[in-house]
Amino acid sequence: MRATFGLGRIAGVRIGVHWSVLLIFGLIAFGLAQGRLAEAYPDRPVAVYWVAGFLAAIVFFASLLAHELAHTVVARRNGVDVEDIVLWLLGGAARLKSEASTPAAELRIAGVGPLVSLLLGGVFALGAWLLALASTPGLVVEVVAWLAAINVLLAVFNAVPAAPLDGGRLLRAFLWWRTGDRLKATAGATAAGRSFGWLLMLGGLVLFLGSGSFGGLWLALVGWFLIAAATAEGRQAQLRGVLGGVPVRDAMTADPVTAPAGLTVADFLAGPSYRYRHSAFPVIGEEETPVGLLTLEGARRVPWESAEAVTVDEVMVPLSKTTVVAPQDPLADLLPRMEPGAENRVLVVDGGRLAGILTLSDVSRTVTWLMNFARERREGR
Repeated sequence: MRATFGLGRIAGVRIGVHWSVLLIFGLIAFGLAQGRLAEAYPDRPVAVYWVAGFLAAIVFFASLLAHELAHTVVARRNGVDVEDIVLWLLGGAARLKSEASTPAAELRIAGVGPLVSLLLGGVFALGAWLLALASTPGLVVEVVAWLAAINVLLAVFNAVPAAPLDGGRLLRAFLWWRTGDRLKATAGATAAGRSFGWLLMLGGLVLFLGSGSFGGLWLALVGWFLIAAATAEGRQAQLRGVLGGVPVRDAMTADPVTAPAGLTVADFLAGPSYRYRHSAFPVIGEEETPVGLLTLEGARRVPWESAEAVTVDEVMVPLSKTTVVAPQDPLADLLPRMEPGAENRVLVVDGGRLAGILTLSDVSRTVTWLMNFARERREGR
């Protein structure tokens, strides 16, 4: 899940928001303003309900962010770096750069999220009780009580032992500890995730068809997401199993075609590099050091009348926004960070110099070769 726009960084971790957050944000605000709050405390000005609904939605998403930041803190303490955190339609996701090294580390990283949500639920519940004792306006107490309930619900739902939920990670940690095989443990957790997803999806459809409740459609949507996410996680685990022990250098394209930093866009498009029909080119600065990544799409966006004056380093993706790895890095650990698109090519750098470039096609080709090789060995060829 890629962020539509960023909110900045917290403790060095990029925080992003997917456009779908606007949908759930609006649904929460609308549901509280026109539903729960208006029913519990009628005869208030309509604007008061909407202000309370929007404030509750903001605090709820701050709670989601706290949940994901807890994963981030514990992951770092267990030697796992975090790429970014993205808030989206069904909550949040902290994207890890690698996997936990032991079942115990997996347990700690996964378990802290629900614990934080449960703790927040308790804090909000205590706050609602104290506010009620202090004769605070009932509307405020109702909002705080809702925040307590939704955080507890979030903790309970995330603790369900089904991937990709935190409970699925806990199940994987347990199976990994019992079997000693991380791949088999992942298969078990993803199977549980698909089963739970189908249960929610079918239950939601039955609820909608039987009562006409749109809550049933929402339940079905959550179930569909769990099925899709668990299936994707299972496939990625299989890929990691196939690529176990394979370094990046075995899959990368060595000595790729490059573009000098001072080259004009016009010269680049008119030069021989354009005829290679690649979609992205590493940009090289002084002493053959990479400084960024130029995509054909980025070069073509420059108006032709300006192309003689604009250089490639002005329109490239800077190195700070490009994934950079070393040739000896494990290819399997890189998989979660790779995404489609020319702007997401991975640059392989050795000793400050460009060694190669890596794409999802390179990974796919490597996986195909390894699987064919393994099949031939099994068949005794």
